[in-house]
Amino acid sequence: MGQNHLAVDIGASSGRHIIGNVDNGIMKLQEVYRFENGVSEKNGHLCWDIKALYQSVIDGIRECRNKGLTPDTMGIDAWAVDFVLLDSDGEILGDTVAYRDDRTDGIRQELEDKGVLSFDTLYSKTGIQYQKFNTIYQLVALLKEHPEYFEQAESFLMIPDYLAYKLTGVKANEYTNASTTALVDAKTCNWDYDLIEKLGLPKKIFGKICQPGTVLGKLTPEVRNYVGFDLDVILPATHDTGSAYLAVPARDDKAVFLSSGTWSLMGVENKAPITDAASMEANFTNEGGYDHTYRYLKNIMGLWMIQSVRREIGELTGSKPSFPELIEAAEHSENVDVVLDVDDARFLAPRSMIEEIKAACKEEGHPLPMDKVSEGKLPDGTGAVMAVIYNSLSDDYRRTVEMLEKLTGNKYTSINIVGGGSQDMYLNKRTAKATGLPVFAGPTEGTALGNLMVQFICSGEYKNLQEARDAIKKSFDIKLVEA
Repeated sequence: MGQNHLAVDIGASSGRHIIGNVDNGIMKLQEVYRFENGVSEKNGHLCWDIKALYQSVIDGIRECRNKGLTPDTMGIDAWAVDFVLLDSDGEILGDTVAYRDDRTDGIRQELEDKGVLSFDTLYSKTGIQYQKFNTIYQLVALLKEHPEYFEQAESFLMIPDYLAYKLTGVKANEYTNASTTALVDAKTCNWDYDLIEKLGLPKKIFGKICQPGTVLGKLTPEVRNYVGFDLDVILPATHDTGSAYLAVPARDDKAVFLSSGTWSLMGVENKAPITDAASMEANFTNEGGYDHTYRYLKNIMGLWMIQSVRREIGELTGSKPSFPELIEAAEHSENVDVVLDVDDARFLAPRSMIEEIKAACKEEGHPLPMDKVSEGKLPDGTGAVMAVIYNSLSDDYRRTVEMLEKLTGNKYTSINIVGGGSQDMYLNKRTAKATGLPVFAGPTEGTALGNLMVQFICSGEYKNLQEARDAIKKSFDIKLVEA
């Protein structure tokens, strides 16, 4: 058996430390540590507890050693678009505001009204889709609220970049995550300093962009003393979707990729960006990928809606229902055929997802029935709400595949789903039926696995990405789902 490698995979609600190694060409994974993550209101904004997040990272590294699984290398991946500004002492300026906060409301329109920056110009340069929480709009919102931060700032780091800096003392802007800022030129893969200057942002805070596979260095003495050993910190594709796409065991280049989790990221791998007007109108994005590829994809609301319904029912009844119970409720209400636009901003952070869905259905002229399900275990009407979510997600996947074919000129023959959502076989079947394409589901640990694959390649355990992808098929159970 080869070396141990550690993927720290952090999502919006939780994080995991996954140890991976390669034994006779077969990948093996083991979860060692899990921790909670989330946002809370602070100073009028939704914020991450970045100090607690870092503490969880180093606690998990130490736990690896305690369990006799000391890693030789590690990498951190997390969500995109959120960032910190650091002063000359490396301390964070202000709060670490989360992307679901409303501070970016109206920023795009304001930039356009003032003639500073039109979105069509921005898209032609960066190829990044419009999301109201894109880093570019967060930075402009922060500049309005706290201009003094930019006078003091020496560095700009995305969340996983910052955590890696805390471990090593080395600051680096990793490419796949940097690309999501909408400040990186899609063709040169470097910061667009003209754009940065036009927005009134200080150019000096945006450092050198590094590619996945860059070795940052060893742990600082302080961290080494805390965790009890040393290792090499490597930059994976630090954007979790970038890592997830690496773990797709596609049979050929006619496969659509779907990273299914809180968000559904559906698209393909391209060798060049597509930044024309049709692509912009369809709101597809060209995010940076491993080895200078482009993840050409659409952001879809994803399992966030199901997670929100589950949490709300738990708060209402004192017990969160299981995902199989929610699926069963949806199956009981398959006669409900309402389809909503799951990408509507109203579903981004509603006070009640259940009530928001009901209200949207009513506005569409299709009020939902209040059927009883699961012998009264769930609130009346849960089945109808769940049916609408599944209808809407699978229909969005269908429309996205059709648009991908139109924009790329390719005909796609399969859908490969990785991540936690690949376990939802009901959604997989609905997706296969809606699109008319076979669905290959798995591996489940897509993001952590993609993180580890970069480390495996860096350590010489696989020669290249294709060899590592071929090993996925031998290492994990990939389920075929047909309509």
